Amino acid sequence: MDAKTAVITGASSGIGLELARLCAADGYDLVLTARRTELLRALADELTLACNVTVHILPMDLARPDAPAALWRAVTGLAPTVDILINNAGFGDASAFADEPVERIDGMLQLNIAALTALTRLALPGMLARGRGRILNVASLAGMTPGGPGMAVYFASKSYVLSFSRAIRRELRGSGVSVTALCPGPTATGFEAAAHAQDTLLFHWTRPMAAADVARAGYLGLHRGAAVVLPGWMNKLTALTARLSPAAGVIEVNRLLLQRRR
Repeated sequence: MDAKTAVITGASSGIGLELARLCAADGYDLVLTARRTELLRALADELTLACNVTVHILPMDLARPDAPAALWRAVTGLAPTVDILINNAGFGDASAFADEPVERIDGMLQLNIAALTALTRLALPGMLARGRGRILNVASLAGMTPGGPGMAVYFASKSYVLSFSRAIRRELRGSGVSVTALCPGPTATGFEAAAHAQDTLLFHWTRPMAAADVARAGYLGLHRGAAVVLPGWMNKLTALTARLSPAAGVIEVNRLLLQRRR
């Protein structure tokens, strides 16, 4: 059988790392990218030994505008075909928009939106030519709500990922290529510390899901061709409540949850 290959961004920790383990356990060769070289190297050594697969690492900061094209050139030099693309890389920041450094906003938009969009576009021609392929875009429960005062750019970027994934999924119907959006709620990945959100009421009141559980839900949804995967019953209830409630009320609840604890 021909080797199967999965490309995973943001693979050095959290959900991306757990998705890499699931792919490797199923016999996929891997191309992994993230900024932290040592963590990628350790993961590659682990999966090569445990699963007898080939693992390539491409340390890279996808928040640079030229990075997605550079990454894909490197990928095509390593793997003749890409069967799975997992766009997991992304970050958030808890801050009032007017106080947010412009360069951090630019980086968030580049990573959460532009890089994901570019890599999806670069992967599709090969998948369509072969009549098969799967793409998993990691969005967020935040993207299912009308906005998050205090994390305005992050919430909006994840709404983009969800809308984009749903639309191109419909465009690709009948092609053999599927697109799935994974929408986790709070997850134990260290996201809250990186986003400076660990002191918000949201992360004080909620019990994060394990990254392995979120990854497994996304991986199973990817392989069954689901449109959207929303792991955890509490997250499903939250999404349903947000959909049925007035937008102004949901935004106000989000504003309260993203306040700092006193």
